[in-house]
Amino acid sequence: MDNPIYAHDAEQRLTDLEIKATFTEDLLEQLDKVIIRQQQQIDLLIREIAELRQPAIDGGRGPARSLRDDLPPHF
Repeated sequence: MDNPIYAHDAEQRLTDLEIKATFTEDLLEQLDKVIIRQQQQIDLLIREIAELRQPAIDGGRGPARSLRDDLPPHF
């Protein structure tokens, strides 16, 4: 015996699950975009750090300076 109350309840539950699945898919897309953007920022920072670690080629102006040489006198 099909009870219309149970059929309506099952249909409502299925609709609720479909709505949740749609929101979950949207959230997953947004998070994927954030991860891609963050990875691009990480890659850029890694390149910048690598450039800072390379010895400076400054046309023979002298030896490479230490970062401590740039500190103000009160440190």
